[in-house]
Amino acid sequence: MNRPRKPGAPLAPRSLEDLMGQALTIEREAVARYEELADMMETHNNLEVAALFRKMAGYEQLHVEQILADMGWAADVVVPRHSGIWSSPESPEVVPIEEMHYLMHPWHALQLALSAEQRAEAFFAEMAGTAATEAVRAAAEEMRQEEAEHVALVREWLAKVPQPEGDWSVDPDPPRYID
Repeated sequence: MNRPRKPGAPLAPRSLEDLMGQALTIEREAVARYEELADMMETHNNLEVAALFRKMAGYEQLHVEQILADMGWAADVVVPRHSGIWSSPESPEVVPIEEMHYLMHPWHALQLALSAEQRAEAFFAEMAGTAATEAVRAAAEEMRQEEAEHVALVREWLAKVPQPEGDWSVDPDPPRYID
C-alpha cells in the first residue's frame, strides 16, 4: 500500500485526523492568502483580479467547511502544523506573495492559482502514495481528486482570458517614494 518516502518528501500523516488536520491548515492558509491578494489588488485599483482572488478564497473556504463537517470539528478548532508535513515554510496551496505584481492581469492571477492547485494536488498524491493506513490513503486520494477538479476549473478559466502583451507591467504613472 505505501511506497518508501523519497528524501526531502513530506512526511505522511499516521492517522485520518492527522491528514485532515493538515488539510484544514492548507485550506485555511489558502483562504487567508487569496483574501490578502484580493486586498492588495483592491489597494491598487485592480478590481477584476481582486474579484478573481475573492472567488478563489470562496472555493477554498468551502473546503474548510467541508473538512470541519466531515470531521465533526468546531469552526474554531486549532490544528497545529506538523514539522516536515510539507517541504516549504508555506503550505502547498499558498500563492507566494513575492509573485504578485500590482499591474497583473487575470491571466497572471490564474497562472498563480493554477500553480497553487497543482502543488496541492501533488501534495495529496504524495500523501496517498505513502499513507500508513487505507483510511488515510482513501482520504488523501479524495483530496487529490478535489484539487484535480480545481486544476481543471482554473484551466477552463484560463482558456477564457487573453494572455497579456509583453509590456503589461509598464506603469505610465509609477508610484513615487519620497524620503
